[in-house]
Amino acid sequence: MKYQKWNIGTAAEEDVAHLCSAGYPALLSTVLAARGINTLEAAAEALEHERQLSHSPMLMKDMDKAVARIQQAISAGETIAVFGDYDVDGITPTVLLSDYLKSCGANCLRYIPRRIDEGYGLSQEAIRFLRNQGATLMVTVDCGITGNEEIAFASSIGMDVVVTDHHECKEILPPAVAVVDPHRPDCPYPFKHLAGVGVALKLVLALGGENREDALFSRYCTLASIGTIADVMRMEGENRTIVSCGLESLDHADFVGIHALLREAGLLGKPITSIQIGFVLAPRINAAGRMGAADLAADLLEESDPAVAEVLARQLCDLNRERQEVEQAICVDAIKKIERLRAEERNALVLSSEEWHQGVVGIVASRLSEKYAAPSFMIHLKDGSGKGSCRSYGGFNLFAALESCSDLLEGFGGHELAAGFTIAESNIDAFRVRMNRYVRSVSGGERPVSSLDIDAAITNPADMTLEQVDHLAQLEPYGAGNPRPVFALLGATVDSVATVGQGKHLKLRLSKGPNHFDAIFFSVPDSAQQIELGSRVDVAFYLQANTFRNNTTLQLQLVDIRPSLSPSHHEAESLSLLQRLVDGLPLTPQEISRLQASRDQFSAYWRILDRHLKQGKAEVDLLPYLRSLAAQVGGNEGFLRAALALLVFDERGLISIDLQDSHLTLCLNPISGKVDLFASPYLSRLHNKGGAAT
Repeated sequence: MKYQKWNIGTAAEEDVAHLCSAGYPALLSTVLAARGINTLEAAAEALEHERQLSHSPMLMKDMDKAVARIQQAISAGETIAVFGDYDVDGITPTVLLSDYLKSCGANCLRYIPRRIDEGYGLSQEAIRFLRNQGATLMVTVDCGITGNEEIAFASSIGMDVVVTDHHECKEILPPAVAVVDPHRPDCPYPFKHLAGVGVALKLVLALGGENREDALFSRYCTLASIGTIADVMRMEGENRTIVSCGLESLDHADFVGIHALLREAGLLGKPITSIQIGFVLAPRINAAGRMGAADLAADLLEESDPAVAEVLARQLCDLNRERQEVEQAICVDAIKKIERLRAEERNALVLSSEEWHQGVVGIVASRLSEKYAAPSFMIHLKDGSGKGSCRSYGGFNLFAALESCSDLLEGFGGHELAAGFTIAESNIDAFRVRMNRYVRSVSGGERPVSSLDIDAAITNPADMTLEQVDHLAQLEPYGAGNPRPVFALLGATVDSVATVGQGKHLKLRLSKGPNHFDAIFFSVPDSAQQIELGSRVDVAFYLQANTFRNNTTLQLQLVDIRPSLSPSHHEAESLSLLQRLVDGLPLTPQEISRLQASRDQFSAYWRILDRHLKQGKAEVDLLPYLRSLAAQVGGNEGFLRAALALLVFDERGLISIDLQDSHLTLCLNPISGKVDLFASPYLSRLHNKGGAAT
């Protein structure tokens, strides 16, 4: 199991039936109803793709000031510097704004800091460099909202600054000519979830004026969609419009570099969704920034020569492969460090090393947060100073957490789910203690468990068809607030299983009743490698079409797999029979024969339990545990007799059992002397041929 807990949604049958009766397909209706969309009006709104942005950019606080200062600079022939960030949501708005300014005849400089040498955000060195290049106006994109000191420095050397950002604001805003950020407390802009590239797009639309909005949106929506997807913004409102239109325009986008990258990634000419952008295209652009070469990605997106773009795209993909290798090595090292942490240090994973690549620690932090169900803080050390990247888990607010420890930090910035910080190496131990204490305080002392949200369990496997996959695509684009639908198939049988991709992935054939399905599980956890042929499992998955050698088939892309928590027909019947024994109801001779276990079998069950529980109490799922006991002891009716053994051991006081739903807690009880199992009233009834209890 990859996730400790599955949260399986339940769609009211009447809501699904209502949507189906209106013509919505079965699985689409199920997902909509499970997400609380149960009226025809709400369904139409959820699936609607707006063609235009809803709100005027001039509604943003200070947008008028930003437009006035930039237009003044263009008219006067000033040199304008565009200062961006080194991730996808920093590179795309840097290119977007630079392209627009150049189209207006502006003398434009582009500056993206080197992640490894300069770190996140503004710096006095970079500002001085731009000023020496003649820049009298600097426009920030996706950064700057916390750069108060740096912006004051820019002003002191004769450079005005316009800030455009989407990150959380501190109490005091920077002293810029204009601060455009929808998160400003005094900003009336209705939609607060734009990415950095979304804010930059709004600035360009404001600069162009109402008459050019449609043309400018058409040109830049593709760049804006890539940055919005990559920064995992909420996929609703204007973000949904940006991404929908951007994906539709991808084939005929004006940017040659995008086509070159699609070709190099093997996506050119194929249908592109938010999934391909998020998992194929964006990581390649991100790799440049992570490996200290963000300008390579910006050069590619700005390039107009197809031949040059092809070379740059190949270099970018090579960098991405290098990033993957570095990431894997850091992840292995970080896991070793986590295993050495005390329990009280695992509420927040604060890890540091001089060996780690500064540009890659953030993505490793994301992996660790998911794996250990805890916020992660990965710190690259150099010369007594640390640069950290952190990722949230379970809605934990990282920005607030960093604020609570600000006295230990040299600086920080970001938002609730992802942030960066700098810290003196000497403060890391105190930071670890403080952050773990903070996490415990906001969580009430309870450790979160890794959990998977599942839209619905499939009740009719015959509903899973290629046609239904096409219908589900109406939910696109996916993202935060509108995740890709996850389904569960409970009680499936493993008909075949094999490792592929050098043992990293699993390929399975599953069946449920007369229905058979191909499945693939990428980056499979170690626990899933033990799946056996013929075993009964629950699977959580994305439903997708898989095309191989021009043949398209249905495929389940597994998100998780576990021993089934739903009983088979035989298991349900066995548990019902055991309940009849407990309730004192009459049993037939055949039923008595099924229940009767030998002393050797009881001894075998006891040896397993005694060995298992010597380390303390065990928390297990009932059905898989009974199956495991049955498999270890063997013999006919193993499942039924394993359940009977637990019942008898509990009644005789050898163990204590607490059953909550399907979750079983077991612990050994201290005993002295011998215990006569066959004095149990349950076994006595069987010995007396199963007559009704009196």
